[in-house]
Amino acid sequence: MNLTVLIAPSGFKESLLPWQAAQAMARGVQQAWPQARVLQLPLVDGGEGFAEGLARASGGHVETVEVCGPVGQRLTAHLGWLGPACGPGRTAVVEVAAAAGLRWVPQDRRNPLHTTSRGVGELISAALDRGAERILLGCGDSGINDGGAGMAQALGVRLIDADGQDIAPGAAGLLRLDRIDLGGIDPRLQHVPIHAAVNQGNRLLGPRGVARVHGPQKGATAAQVEWLEQALERWAELLLDSTGIPVDQVPGAGASGGLGAGLHALLGGVLCPRFDVVFQHLDLDGLLDRCDLVITGEGQLDDQTPNGKVPAEVARRARQRGLPVLAVAGAIGPGVASTLACGIDAWLSAVRRPCEAQEALDHADRWLAEATEQALRLVGIGLGLGQRAAGTKKGQSLKTAPDVVVPERGIEPPTFSLRKCAAECK
Repeated sequence: MNLTVLIAPSGFKESLLPWQAAQAMARGVQQAWPQARVLQLPLVDGGEGFAEGLARASGGHVETVEVCGPVGQRLTAHLGWLGPACGPGRTAVVEVAAAAGLRWVPQDRRNPLHTTSRGVGELISAALDRGAERILLGCGDSGINDGGAGMAQALGVRLIDADGQDIAPGAAGLLRLDRIDLGGIDPRLQHVPIHAAVNQGNRLLGPRGVARVHGPQKGATAAQVEWLEQALERWAELLLDSTGIPVDQVPGAGASGGLGAGLHALLGGVLCPRFDVVFQHLDLDGLLDRCDLVITGEGQLDDQTPNGKVPAEVARRARQRGLPVLAVAGAIGPGVASTLACGIDAWLSAVRRPCEAQEALDHADRWLAEATEQALRLVGIGLGLGQRAAGTKKGQSLKTAPDVVVPERGIEPPTFSLRKCAAECK
């Protein structure tokens, strides 16, 4: 039989969107195994590509919207709209990363004390202006840590300091927050449900809270991490006073720099497990039932991968079916061995030599294709050896061994004799 390979990666942050990563991996598979059948399912987890991915999968469309970026710049973001097959009513798909993603924060301005989620609120407002009857919000890949304060302000919530003035943008402003005024909140929010796709393991506060886990990834120094934690503690305290909701105890409240907290407490957003939302529209299980090998990947494979990331979810579902899983990542980080318990059988980095991060980002498409090709050639060696072993046990030659076909442009039959090598080593 010829093998069927399922390619199911997430995006590679700041370089490749999920379908771009899938296409690069597919080229690598086809170079190594031209006879293989290749299935592609680019996956989104709420981060980059969430809106476009769900719109594409459902036969919907995407439109652009100009909003405020995370450092106050004007930028062109986008809204997705689900297709009619997803049921009656207009469902807008809003992606935090489109308006407040880390890629929109210049390297020399990466200080999450001052980045704002205001653009996310402007996207929600634009969806309401265009007649949205339901909103799906994807949380991930953000460059913010303001608890959703900027989002709330864009939708009419006033955040006021002790002098009666509106606080400044960013987490730093939360340190001066004295009270929350909900009197001017957009009334349309009462009639339009918002369901957010979040990693429910993302807590707002504490040792595993968003400031300490993700703050450094967004450019925060050790001292700034402590300021961020204090700002979110203040935010949680005043949200409790204003709404009665203890957001520090809500699973997923730490999503997107704590935006989940503001969304849930102030806008009535429901924080849903991300894959419960995604797999309503993407049929991963159906494709797993049709394949022999699974290839997944993400920007960095590390000890955070098992905590609700795409490769871990793909591997978990593949393991239930006894399928082997290969992960190709942009980088391999600390604690990567923890991914073995999720069902990932092997991993490798697409970065082929020591280099600066920017060089790896610039070459991500080509290097990912080449790494996938080499990985499949190594798998081909294993298939060839297994085929040879099967033939030996049954008294068959390699050519007549059943069950496995090595693609023509895959690994060539060995030109040496394993038996001869063993004899010479004695």
